[in-house]
Amino acid sequence: MAGSHPYFNLPDFTQPSTPSSPSLPSHQRCRPSDATKGLLVALLGGGLPAGFVGPFSRMAYQASHLPSLELLICRCLFHLPIALLLKLRGDPLLGPPDVRGRACLHALLNVLSIGCAYSAVQVVPAGNAATVRKGSSTVCSALLALCLESQGLSGYDWCGLLGSTLGLIIIVGPGLGTLQEGTAGLYTALGYVLAFLGGLALSLGLLVYRSLNFPSCLLTVAFLFGLVGLVGSVPGLFVLQTPVMPYDPLSWSCVGAVGILALVSFVCVSYAVTKAHPALVCAVLHSEVVVALMLQYYVLYETVAPSDIMGAGVVLGSIAIITAQNLSCEREGQVEEQDQT
Repeated sequence: MAGSHPYFNLPDFTQPSTPSSPSLPSHQRCRPSDATKGLLVALLGGGLPAGFVGPFSRMAYQASHLPSLELLICRCLFHLPIALLLKLRGDPLLGPPDVRGRACLHALLNVLSIGCAYSAVQVVPAGNAATVRKGSSTVCSALLALCLESQGLSGYDWCGLLGSTLGLIIIVGPGLGTLQEGTAGLYTALGYVLAFLGGLALSLGLLVYRSLNFPSCLLTVAFLFGLVGLVGSVPGLFVLQTPVMPYDPLSWSCVGAVGILALVSFVCVSYAVTKAHPALVCAVLHSEVVVALMLQYYVLYETVAPSDIMGAGVVLGSIAIITAQNLSCEREGQVEEQDQT
């Protein structure tokens, strides 16, 4: 008998074997769920680029004493070209009239959040400022979503949220307990307060953005951020601070990097919050803290305490819990049926 042994009936391994199970039809294949896509976008496109913004802002301040409002103006300039995309699509620059007020409120809250963050990073180490801002945004997002949207979280999600908050406390706690007396300690405490207010404004902005639902919503809010930021920052720069014209290439390189990376992070976070719970998005954005701490040590040559490393490990473990618990897939056929209904 060809193809097998006459006694033991062994198969002929010289012939190509047929697959043990047929491949799934295209309508039965899995694809990532909306929550999974949102968290991955927040992690890779929101948290990692944002981790470079704080250290680069501090480098620009150390090189030429660039004021925080001037840095915010430079960042807002990168948002204005989005108006060309809105014009090409034929959409109003300020959004539909019925949601224009909420869209402007979202832009104002984000401008306040970024302004507080840039001010805090000038008097507080970049990693600590990012830690306080992201921690307060996570806690406030969870509380606001529970109170205003009645959105529940699973046990694993709460475990990840509490773990990430604990990691942030481990990072910031020793620094808060050793504040210096006098003017230096007052400025440091003010920096932490500004970072906390920045996180609160960020959580409110994300909640307002979830209530917006119109075509070109993402492009509109990105343009409005630049417009509102310029309108508010230009007068404030001449009243509250002194404009500085940097001449060294390092400052201009840092300003350009901050503008590009911050724009990418803004777009990715705005997209992610429409797919996943805002508290989970803020928790995943804690990856910014880990990146900022690494740059703080290797680029800025600032001290990173053992508590910072321990807290960063707890934050990474919490992000892994949240991401793994929300990793799921949906049948393409089921997704198509849901879209049709």
